[in-house]
Amino acid sequence: MRRQIFRIAACAVAMAVPAAAAAPAAPVPDLAGIWWHPSLPGPEPLASGPTTVTNRSRNKGISDYSQLVGDYGNPILKPGAAEIVKKHGELSLAGVVYPSPANQCWPEPVPFIYKNFALQLLQEPSQITMLYEQDHEVRRVRMNQSHPAKVIPSWYGDSVGHYEGDTLVIDTVGQKSGPFAMLDLYGTPYTSALHVVERYRLIDYEDAKEGLDRDAKENFLVGVGTIDRNYRGKHLQVRYTVEDEGVFTTPWSATVTYGRGSTEWPEIACAENPHVYYGKDEAVPTADKPDF
Repeated sequence: MRRQIFRIAACAVAMAVPAAAAAPAAPVPDLAGIWWHPSLPGPEPLASGPTTVTNRSRNKGISDYSQLVGDYGNPILKPGAAEIVKKHGELSLAGVVYPSPANQCWPEPVPFIYKNFALQLLQEPSQITMLYEQDHEVRRVRMNQSHPAKVIPSWYGDSVGHYEGDTLVIDTVGQKSGPFAMLDLYGTPYTSALHVVERYRLIDYEDAKEGLDRDAKENFLVGVGTIDRNYRGKHLQVRYTVEDEGVFTTPWSATVTYGRGSTEWPEIACAENPHVYYGKDEAVPTADKPDF
């Protein structure tokens, strides 16, 4: 009898203990607004490890934007890709401005699109919209979803995203390969196997300075009147990783560190002036019949 009473009392105590409250969801980082990274010709190579192709041609120690001679000796490049980069560099040294998505008014794939100076982020629970200031380029990222079993190639690929704490993670596959298919201004090619993962995070100026210093050592800083070089608030940094077994020997990474500046959104439309650009007519995208 005493045992039975003890069991009943123990059950009553157990029922009285409240269940542990679920941990509150981490707040979504506010990445919205206009961000600036007016540097040419490319992103910020990492200080160590496999990283982006850089310019062999230098002017006062930094990349010479007038001569785009990609480092075809970068060990991330497979032999065929290295040869393509080398040929583009030879053209540039000869004074030839070879066609690229930028100067031919074509959609710019990720990560080529980072050459744009400005990025505007629009955050919604179901979608992130990414606007770039040149040629009305727009990327749309579906949140908390998976890639379809069969991805239909498109200019910016299929992008899905989610938050990991304070970081926005974007996974992109299925980028279409057009006539000027390249990942950077040095002509680095890509194939249908291209896979890019981006990690966007707000960081303090003290942490951003390391990326900004790498940027200043590598790239030509432009954009007077757009970015505030004295801005000391939160910066937006994307660290991205690229894989493509048809082109690269290993996955590689680089960063782009954005700051604040002008809140005016410029409108730049390459296709509205299609003639005699860099000494030749543009190969503006056309269609045999309307798509509507």
